[in-house]
Amino acid sequence: MAISGLIFVCMSRQTLQKAVELAGGQAPLARGIRSRLPESKVGQVHVWGWLNSVKAEVPPAEVVIPIAETVGWQVTPHELRPDIYPNPTDACPVEQKAA
Repeated sequence: MAISGLIFVCMSRQTLQKAVELAGGQAPLARGIRSRLPESKVGQVHVWGWLNSVKAEVPPAEVVIPIAETVGWQVTPHELRPDIYPNPTDACPVEQKAA
């Protein structure tokens, strides 16, 4: 893994940890994701896996916006996955973009 990839993994993991803390833990974050994606089977074990994964693509793309919504946009899609959301306000609600 290149240095820039390693930095990306660390940044994303730190942001995901921040989301976990804002949600009140791994299980509450997983419940928040499931409430926004009813077909999702995401559980606490998945959140733990994302925090402890060596892959750069964590969290998975399909849960990025539900995570941001769960924590009231205190963590943005760009902070979680800058490879998918390259601009700081990508996928944020209009009122969030104006802030």
